[in-house]
Amino acid sequence: MKIIVDEDKCCGAGQCVLIAPDVFDQREDDGIVILLEPEPGEDQHVLVREAAAVCPAAAIEVNEQA
Repeated sequence: MKIIVDEDKCCGAGQCVLIAPDVFDQREDDGIVILLEPEPGEDQHVLVREAAAVCPAAAIEVNEQA
């Protein structure tokens, strides 16, 4: 699994950080997503999929083939 985030789309809602804090964080100044782990371990896959699904801006792309 490989994750790509689009910072331009991100609205800073922070749902991804609440769901998968080992993979996502937020910038202090504006709340925009920071990708901590672009290729998370298998133990994080379910959480990453959920974070992408609930992202209100659709700023998280999950590539299952990577």
